Amino acid sequence: MSSTLIIGLIIAYFCILIFISYLTSRNSDSETFFLANRSSPWYVVAFGMIGTSLSGVTFVSIPGMVAAAEFSYLQFVLGYLLGYFVIATVLMPMYYRMNLVSIYTYLEQRFGWWSYKTGAAFFLLSRTLGAAIRLFLVAGVLQLAVFDEFGIPFSVSVIITIALIWVYTFRGGMKTIIWTDTFQTTAMLMAVGTSIWLISDELNLTFQGLVDTVQASDYSQVFFWDVKDSKYFLKQFFSGAFIAIVMTGLDQDMMQKNLSCKNIGEAQKNMFWFSIILVFVNILFLALGALLYIYANAKGIALPERGDDVFPFLALNHFTYFAGIVFILGIIAITYASADSALTALTTSFCVDFLNFKDRPEQERVRVRYIVHAGISVVMGLVIIAFDILNNDNVVTAVFKVAGYTYGPLLGLYSFGIYTKRAVRDNFVPAVCIIAPLLTFIISYNSVDWFWGYEFGFEVLILNGFLTFAGLMAVSSGKIDELELAREQTA
Repeated sequence: MSSTLIIGLIIAYFCILIFISYLTSRNSDSETFFLANRSSPWYVVAFGMIGTSLSGVTFVSIPGMVAAAEFSYLQFVLGYLLGYFVIATVLMPMYYRMNLVSIYTYLEQRFGWWSYKTGAAFFLLSRTLGAAIRLFLVAGVLQLAVFDEFGIPFSVSVIITIALIWVYTFRGGMKTIIWTDTFQTTAMLMAVGTSIWLISDELNLTFQGLVDTVQASDYSQVFFWDVKDSKYFLKQFFSGAFIAIVMTGLDQDMMQKNLSCKNIGEAQKNMFWFSIILVFVNILFLALGALLYIYANAKGIALPERGDDVFPFLALNHFTYFAGIVFILGIIAITYASADSALTALTTSFCVDFLNFKDRPEQERVRVRYIVHAGISVVMGLVIIAFDILNNDNVVTAVFKVAGYTYGPLLGLYSFGIYTKRAVRDNFVPAVCIIAPLLTFIISYNSVDWFWGYEFGFEVLILNGFLTFAGLMAVSSGKIDELELAREQTA
């Protein structure tokens, strides 16, 4: 495929995003940037969140891991349903009741200043690393498809990737993202559907033939029952549930979209519909993965060793010209849908949680917000470049490994705050939240030797959260006053 054509597609795509940004950012202020003036239609938020939740990791890594993991990832996705139910019925009502902009201000009211800053800092670390990993993926694909031909180094392509996001988000923030994510989710779903249709056509499969072929393949096993296997059902299911809770319910990025809805009722409708649709979308990606390998076997194509490279390799080298265009548009759409909101959420958290933003006049807020937004963009670019140097893992595995270690303390903090009435020695909380991930790593690293061959997977998150909870219990100092608890929950 012509690199010039791909560049043209990218330019045209971002012209559309910038136009949407222009329409949505007129007369914008800080309330618009942070919460879209709390006026977002729930169905638009639900649809746009699909793209944000999936990212380029799903578009490339999920199909690519089918050969090694079959459809076991669906066990993980089914766990999402439990996690999103907890978010909709426990966390979201609390956030709306407290009228939060940053969800981490809950920790200050419940525990104190040190807990608040610790929780916000772990979010900044978690989302920066997670968003950087996702952007690393799309930057690598664009490097392969475009920039290598022109001799442009990876670091330059990263700068271009980050700069394009900054251009259409720096003014409108969340209000812009609600609508750009809707557009990008539409583009992503059209891309995956078209890819499946084109491969089926190449293999002369009807719709029923497609379903039968995927079901009869060696890739379609969903449930695994060997307790020592990293694909064991209960490990995957509960890992998925807790991953959903922390990466959506305890994540400023995802909750900021929900908090932009008009009221708690609309936000809950958004969450319920989003969770159901997300399961079916993931099934589409798994089916696409099976078809990619079936197609390669049928055509006698030698595939790359890394699963992440399979879809890009076939789309850019062996599929039709049109299919290659669809692939490029799809991965751009899904990756930027995830990354743009991450930049906005990181900017929101840093401004609100660390810069006393609410005490500043509006003109100064705008100036500070622009500076922070640009600074976070630079930091994310540097992290992507560092990840390119250090990473040798499948990207989807890397994303959830990061989540397990960085979101675990947030899981422990919120669980302790919501499900106990005990006070903690606030100045001890940072130490607890640092020690817990370190102990988690040690236990996970030695689990095969220590626990009769048991190998930890994504459930390191649960272990990390439990150790944080236990540490908070150890530094707790009795029950907090009942009246004080009631005041905190209704403040």
